[in-house]
Amino acid sequence: MTNNQKEQLFSNKFIQKFLDDESKVFLKDKYKFAEIASSLAYYLKSFSNIDKLLDYICLILKHIFYKKIILIIPLNYEGDIWNENIKISANDEFLKIQEEIIVFLNQFNFSKNFKKKEILTFENALKNNFTEYKIETNKILSRGKCRGFIYIFSKDLLGENINDDCNFNFIQNCLAVGLENYCLIKTKKRHENIDREISTGAEIQSQLLPDYCPIIYGVDLAAHCRPALQLGGDYYDFMCLKTNISEERKEKARWALVIGDVMGKGIPAGLLMTMLRGMLRAEVLTGLPPDRILHDLNQLAINDLDQSHRFVTLFYSDYDPRTRKLRFSNAAHNPPLLWKSSDQKIIKLDAEGVVLGLQKDAAYNIGEIKLNENDLVLYYTDGVIDTSNALGERFDEERLIKIFTKLCKQSYTSQEILNRIFKKLDDFTGQNRHLEDDASMIVFQLK
Repeated sequence: MTNNQKEQLFSNKFIQKFLDDESKVFLKDKYKFAEIASSLAYYLKSFSNIDKLLDYICLILKHIFYKKIILIIPLNYEGDIWNENIKISANDEFLKIQEEIIVFLNQFNFSKNFKKKEILTFENALKNNFTEYKIETNKILSRGKCRGFIYIFSKDLLGENINDDCNFNFIQNCLAVGLENYCLIKTKKRHENIDREISTGAEIQSQLLPDYCPIIYGVDLAAHCRPALQLGGDYYDFMCLKTNISEERKEKARWALVIGDVMGKGIPAGLLMTMLRGMLRAEVLTGLPPDRILHDLNQLAINDLDQSHRFVTLFYSDYDPRTRKLRFSNAAHNPPLLWKSSDQKIIKLDAEGVVLGLQKDAAYNIGEIKLNENDLVLYYTDGVIDTSNALGERFDEERLIKIFTKLCKQSYTSQEILNRIFKKLDDFTGQNRHLEDDASMIVFQLK
């Protein structure tokens, strides 16, 4: 049979001709059934319209099992009763009972949030309402998952079970495959829509992170965020504490440097990060010291963070190029690593403070240090040190300190140091392995 013949076989014209044809005998011919089975298989292969498939199956059932009434109740891709596609296969002699079944279905009114136990109530009510009929029940199963239900009404109370008929089993299996195909197509489209939304969200979020590092007098800056998923919960920012001044004056103004990490990753973390960014930028403009900034930010965000059952670690600092003083406060974030060039050693910049969103009226301490020529500060998130390799070993803080110390002893720019640390991170994790968490770093170097 050619493809054109098969398409004609389940076309609307063919179905109408089939419905109008009163002859049932020809369907008993195995060759004719083979043609119908072949067209049904072709339909499933080139699946496009679930409503047509249900009509076609009802048509076949009507003419093979013309002494029975068959009710098909499919489930949609969300697992609810698909009311608009409930079908009844019955000959003209059963028009009255067909109308009674339709009235019964309308009166029963399946709930939108369908539960499997509800079908048992329906089946009992169905049998009690149509006592003059023998009603056989079947689940439409595909790969162990229920895709709907079939009910066979028969006047012959002692007749043989339709489930023993190989033709019925074949048609029922085709129906199950068709319903599963439909669900897979709908699920795929839904996932594609979600992926597009996530991609759009990731694009917007990437625009919220600084496109480039600002020019600060006497400082060489580099920064990068590598999210584990499309949307990330890491955040870093640079903000001038003075507004409405020229770019030249901004270079010597006080600057805020911040890095943070929302617990978790993906869409929830990304949304919270975006919310905190707006709150923090508003707070920075007050010009308050770091400890007050974190205190006020915690007060603003604690209700939203509490409802989301998440918390945020954040390291906030401000730098004055004229005095080379760096003030900082820490909300339980990984302490940045300071390379003291004069002493040739690493110290951690830390100040006591709890995570944001955990404790109302939390107090934060403030620290201050004067930086000298060739000093470097590495800000980072825990995605850097928590990443693991194929053996399950963590990159850990000790390894990061050793790598950073070695690089600080060379004459590298901030960008070169940043690139080399990420390269070491990639080498450690190995090929074809993704970061388990968002990883962000800032390299702050005094010229």
